Amino acid sequence: MSIFSDNIRFLRVKKKLSQQGFAEILAVSRDRYAKYESGRSEAPYELLVKISKYYKISIDLLLTVDVRKYPLDNMIELPENRILLPIQVDGMGDNKIEIIPHKAKMGYLEGYDNAGYIESLQNMSLPFLRNGKFRAFPVEGESMPPYNDGSYLLGKYVESKDYLKSGRSYIFITKEGIVYKRFEKQNKKGTSVISDNVFYQPYEIEWDDVLEIWEFAGSVNTKELQIPKSDSSEIRQILLELKNEIKSLKSNS
Repeated sequence: MSIFSDNIRFLRVKKKLSQQGFAEILAVSRDRYAKYESGRSEAPYELLVKISKYYKISIDLLLTVDVRKYPLDNMIELPENRILLPIQVDGMGDNKIEIIPHKAKMGYLEGYDNAGYIESLQNMSLPFLRNGKFRAFPVEGESMPPYNDGSYLLGKYVESKDYLKSGRSYIFITKEGIVYKRFEKQNKKGTSVISDNVFYQPYEIEWDDVLEIWEFAGSVNTKELQIPKSDSSEIRQILLELKNEIKSLKSNS
């Protein structure tokens, strides 16, 4: 027996289909299909595609993850037929929030769609975060004050870029790294984002580079916030004005 065999048998029973009935849907004989459920034979690629499309579950999930562990109604469908996001809960019914560690931050770019990697992450639960899929990401840099190094941002998974709202903060998982910015506007090619720190200029992230988007849902600070100096904002504004004047002079020269 294999994970795939267990999965297709479980899914067929859940759909209240007989082996004969599902075999007819796949356009194969019952005997041939029965061998896939018993693990006596491996399904060819074209049949894997049919099964995947029928159940609306990605092929990698069917082959590598025991879907019996996750309530199918709590799966978030992702584009490009890649692995689904299971919403797991603890014994109290609270959403399990996976924590991406600071030291292994870049490893998330390789394992974000790998069920084994995600299951290996530590997790926590917060009773006020229930509806949706949440994950905790480490903060680095100073482009989005008051969040400093050592903090964690809690993100709620965004299923489509069409759901982005101007002025709201999002965690963009890109091929280059994890970026926390405020969404400004988008076009067919990409999205324009801005930092809350005025020293950082707005820029565009191309959609081809975006792997995931998570909407800001909260934060966990592991270090006490520093009290800002009273004149820091004035100095920042003066420096910004000087920067803009220099830029203007260069463009006119």
